Amino acid sequence: MMRSGSSEIRPKWATPLAVIAGLFGLMTLIAGGQVLFVDGGWRVAMGDYVPFVVWFNFLTGFAYLAGTIGLVLWKPWLAPLALAVFILTLLVFAAFGIHILAGGTYEMRTVAAMSARSLVWLGIFFASR
Repeated sequence: MMRSGSSEIRPKWATPLAVIAGLFGLMTLIAGGQVLFVDGGWRVAMGDYVPFVVWFNFLTGFAYLAGTIGLVLWKPWLAPLALAVFILTLLVFAAFGIHILAGGTYEMRTVAAMSARSLVWLGIFFASR
């Protein structure tokens, strides 16, 4: 739990979680950037990707890196950031669901990835409160 106005000593679990979040953020930026900005193998490997989901994931990669900094430094803004990422992920996930119901093409791994992203950021939110 964080004290108001100051950082308290970072819990032991925050550092390994920060490493995971940071690596995930970097991988998200690299993969998303390759799909969005480079015509080639990554785009083909993604299969039936949904552009608005890839854009969202790419942009939230920056929030993942900010969350990494918040975890390492154990900052009080980490919880609101994690909650915002969680809520925005749910909204994009819902739009993705509408896309699927409307007959749009998609990859099943996107469903798994969006589920995992939602759970991770909900967990970071509760853990950082």
